Amino acid sequence: MPDPLPIAKLQTGIPEFDTILRGGLPRERLHLLEGAPGTGKTTIAMQFLLQGRKDGKRCLYVTLSESTQELVSAAASHGWSLDGIGIVNLVPLEAQLDRQQSVLYTSEVELGETMRLITDRIESDDPELVVIDSLSELRLLAQDQLRYRRQLLALKQFLQGRSCTTLVLDDLSHREDSTDLHSLMHSVIHLEQIERSYGAARRRLRIVKMRGADYQSGWHDFMITTRNVLVFPSLIAEDHEAEFAVALMTSGLGGLDTLLGGGLSHGSTTMLLGPSGVGKSSIALQYVMAAVRRGERAAYFSFDEGFHTLQQRSSALRMDTAQAVRDGRLGWTRANPSRLSPGQFVWQVRREVEDEGARIVVIDSLNSYLSTMPEEQALILQMHELLTYLNNQGVVTILILAQQGIIGDIQNPVDLSFMSDTVVLLRFFEAGGEVRKAISVVKKRTGIHELSIREFRLFPDGMQVGPRLMDFQGILTGTPEYDGSLEPLLRDGKESA
Repeated sequence: MPDPLPIAKLQTGIPEFDTILRGGLPRERLHLLEGAPGTGKTTIAMQFLLQGRKDGKRCLYVTLSESTQELVSAAASHGWSLDGIGIVNLVPLEAQLDRQQSVLYTSEVELGETMRLITDRIESDDPELVVIDSLSELRLLAQDQLRYRRQLLALKQFLQGRSCTTLVLDDLSHREDSTDLHSLMHSVIHLEQIERSYGAARRRLRIVKMRGADYQSGWHDFMITTRNVLVFPSLIAEDHEAEFAVALMTSGLGGLDTLLGGGLSHGSTTMLLGPSGVGKSSIALQYVMAAVRRGERAAYFSFDEGFHTLQQRSSALRMDTAQAVRDGRLGWTRANPSRLSPGQFVWQVRREVEDEGARIVVIDSLNSYLSTMPEEQALILQMHELLTYLNNQGVVTILILAQQGIIGDIQNPVDLSFMSDTVVLLRFFEAGGEVRKAISVVKKRTGIHELSIREFRLFPDGMQVGPRLMDFQGILTGTPEYDGSLEPLLRDGKESA
């Protein structure tokens, strides 16, 4: 059997959207872009025509609801000009005040006349790309589902006789009939906007169908900016595998590296688990700055604190994060969970790894990231895919999860430990009239590690890790008790090898 002929495609003007479409929209076909008002249909349609104009193609925008001036103003708000794109404003006859005579203009006459005006203009301009915005006005004119479908079928047959690629928009005003056009279309693209209880709305899209062509299924987040429509293709980890050397990433802190069996393995995920304020972010920062000093690129995604706070804390630990950012060795991103979509976050991580070459990625913290996607199951699936991708790229990934409570009964807000190759547990304890901190490794899939518990300390002499402590009780319960002497505990300027 001969190989199938490749389908010629047109770029949409949105590179990541073309990635999802496996190259773009098939040429000389009829495509449906559907979504409720405000989801971004007109903006995407404009970018499609602007790309066509850039490629030297004749373009026509047929509007049945907005005036030419409204379209021009909408384009100008994005910094775009519609010069060179034909615009025809066809207000249906029933909407013209001086022609609203139901005796003379029945719905069938009005629909037929509007369809004739569309086909006449397409014949006269002979465009290669056409946008028809929107079908809801034609549906209202028809009043009858059979008449409406018959007219659209006639329009499809008319367009098929021409070398024309057409994008029709539908605002789903008749939701009970929301799929009535799908069988007539070569492809269907559905847009959706999800309102959050607080923060920015989340936009996403999916390809419902595309006859005879491959595409990436599933939901993909997107956002509309001043200048662009940015689409964030959902991640398929198995499509991104790279060769990397099996090695350990050290922290530069002898006691910490010894506790972890020499360091953290490339292509693995480590979770730092403990109550708020116990030092999880500081330990992650120790690994980040050690990588920076070796000349490697690190990426830190902070959901919880601003860079000014991070800089103050790192300075107290004798780390110059500001200089690392200026040198391009540290990519620091403030991730606002109320404004960020999960797909956008994954895309930002990918850019750090694929474009900037980051070898260590820190996500601080999973608690705040959880708020970007209330559906816990979807969060777990997406995070699993992201971690698999990072492991496939040979990246050292550090996840920070703050447990609920500081002392007593400490609980996990969500159990993601099964997705981590290494789990490091941090706890508060008291000894000698002071509040101190303990660190232990409870899991490491990629090699051996110490089973002991060590004390660690952040200030005032920078980070320190003490010797093994043998007299602990209850470290796993969240209420550890230390019954040993004070001799092995850390004092200023003392660190264990």
